[in-house]
Amino acid sequence: MTIGFATAALLARDISGSDTQSGFVQTSQVLGAAVASYLLARLMSRRGRRAGLVTGYVIGGCGSLLAVAGGVAESMPLLLVGAAMLGATSAANNSSRYAATDLAADGSRARALSIVVWASTIGAVAGPNLTGFAAWVARHLSLPELTGPFAVGTVGILVAGLVLFVALRPDPLQLARQAAEVPVVTHTSWRNAFAVVGERPLLVAAMVIMAGAHAAMIMVMVMTPLHMAHGGADIEIIGMVISVHVLGMFAFAPLAGFLTDRVGRAPAAMAGATLLLVALTVAAASPEGASWQVFVGLFLLGLGWSFSTVAGSTLITDNAPLESRADIQGLADLVMGLSAAGASALSGVIVDTWGFPALSLIACLLPTAVGVAAYAAARRAPVVVEA
Repeated sequence: MTIGFATAALLARDISGSDTQSGFVQTSQVLGAAVASYLLARLMSRRGRRAGLVTGYVIGGCGSLLAVAGGVAESMPLLLVGAAMLGATSAANNSSRYAATDLAADGSRARALSIVVWASTIGAVAGPNLTGFAAWVARHLSLPELTGPFAVGTVGILVAGLVLFVALRPDPLQLARQAAEVPVVTHTSWRNAFAVVGERPLLVAAMVIMAGAHAAMIMVMVMTPLHMAHGGADIEIIGMVISVHVLGMFAFAPLAGFLTDRVGRAPAAMAGATLLLVALTVAAASPEGASWQVFVGLFLLGLGWSFSTVAGSTLITDNAPLESRADIQGLADLVMGLSAAGASALSGVIVDTWGFPALSLIACLLPTAVGVAAYAAARRAPVVVEA
C-alpha cells in the first residue's frame, strides 16, 4: 500500500494537470477504504475474519491493476475507481488489528493489537523506498513511470491475501464466540450497530479519537509529496520522508500498546493528540523541498497517529459486546475513513489556495478534538463487557 503513497498525488497531477485534483486519488482511496471497512466487517461478522480479510485483498489487488490502467490511458476516472477499490486493502489491513484482540485477555488487548500494527513496519517503511525500483519496473514494462508503484504493489497485495487464505485457520473471531457461547451471527444491520454505539458514550469518544487522528494524518500526509516536489525534491527523497512517516506510524506501536494497557486508554489518546499538535506545528514551518522540518514533522505525525489509533481501537474493543463487535469495529473504521476522505478532499483545495503551512495549521483543529474526546473518556468509568 505505502509504495503508492509517495507517487499517487504526482500521478494524479500529471494526468489532470491540476494541483487541486492531485488530492482526489487519495480521497478516492480513503473513501473506498471507509465503505469497504463496514462491508467487510459485516462479512466478518457472519463468516469470520479470514473471509473478510481475503476478500479485501483480492478487491484491492484488482483496484491496483485498474490504477495502472488509468495511468496508461491517462484517465482520471479509471485512476479514481482503481484507487477506491484499492481502499479495500486498507480496510483489510485495518481490520487485521482487531483480529489480534479476538482471543486476547482484557489487560493485554492494546499490546496484542499493537503487535499487528508493528508487524506492518517492514513493508510500510520499505514500500516508499522502492519507488526507484518500481519506476525501473515500469520502464521495462513500457508503463508510465509513476504507475510502477501500483504495479509492484499489486504483487504484494495478492501474496498477502494468499497467505491469509492458507494460514488464518482456525478463525479467531469464531473461536472467541464459541468460547463465550455466543450464538452464531446470521444477520447484521447498521441500525443495531448505531443503537449500541448510542447507548455507550465511550464508543462515541473512541470513534472521535480515531477519526480525528486519522483525518489529521491523511490531510497533511497526502499533500507532503506535492509540497516537496514544488521545492525540487526528487522522488527518492520524497519516498524517504514517507518512509520516516510510516516508521512513526507503525514501528513504535508496541510502546503505544504498552502505555495504553499500563496507564489507560484515555491518557494514551491524550498523548497522541499532543504529538499530533507538535507535528503539525513543525510541518507548518517546513519550506518547500526537502528539510529537517518535514522529516521531523511527518515522523511525529505518524507517532501521534499510532498512539491515538491504538488507544481508540482498544477502547472500541473494550466497550463493544462480542456478538456485534465486528460490526461496531467496522463502523468505527467507516467513520474514521469518511472523516479522512473529507480531510483529503479539502487538503488539495487548501494547499492550492493558501499553501501547505496553512493546511498544517488548519489541521490542528482535529487533534484538538481528539484531546477533548480523550478527556471526556477519562471522566467516565470504563464499561465492562460481558462475553
